[in-house]
Amino acid sequence: MTVTEICLVRHGESVGNAAATRAEREGLDRVPIDIRDADVPLSAVGEEQALALGRWLAAQSTPPEPIWVSPYLRARQTLAIALREAERADVPRVDERLRDRELGILDLLTRSGVARFHPEEAERRRHLGKFYHRPPGGESWADLALRLRSFLGDATLVEGGSALIVAHDAIVMVLLYILVPLDEAELLDFAAANTVLNASVTRLRRVDGAWAITEFSGIDHLQIEGAPVTAHPGSPDVRPE
Repeated sequence: MTVTEICLVRHGESVGNAAATRAEREGLDRVPIDIRDADVPLSAVGEEQALALGRWLAAQSTPPEPIWVSPYLRARQTLAIALREAERADVPRVDERLRDRELGILDLLTRSGVARFHPEEAERRRHLGKFYHRPPGGESWADLALRLRSFLGDATLVEGGSALIVAHDAIVMVLLYILVPLDEAELLDFAAANTVLNASVTRLRRVDGAWAITEFSGIDHLQIEGAPVTAHPGSPDVRPE
């Protein structure tokens, strides 16, 4: 990649985020939602956050170009609302390698659900560590790194420009792992201490050939516009114990 700045945006709050957080708080084993992950839409709060993101986008002195987005509905809706609010006619590039992490047999299970239905996977996770643990039918963070390295290798960007990627919390974290770069322990320590908030902006800037984080999970645009700030951590098998 030849750009000097990358803005990484997590999608706005989805109905799945809200349902998963409620399920964890209520001690349920399963998240009560019957929608394919790729089709989970934004909540009303997520739409409000996307509008605030659009006002942030309109205020940028150097409009990001090009723009990539995950194929998942919640990410595409976030970007579409933001572009419309910013009165921009960009045609984003949809790339399936930016999709959310696939959880396989652990999909829609809460922490208690994993412990109840798949205690062997909880033990495998403890043994392998969160970075390398791959649920049957799912992906590890190392798998995410593989497809994101492929994406970065294919991306053609203008020298000196700024790029925008709208995707998911795990995608943001693993892109930091690749670009900064971080090692396994540094990534997991960082992820345990920090949450990629809904509709937040994380900025990386390249100076003298090295990438540095200049802003992580920025939400000033949400606060300025009075949009709710929501903290929905990622899937339970990657959250700290």
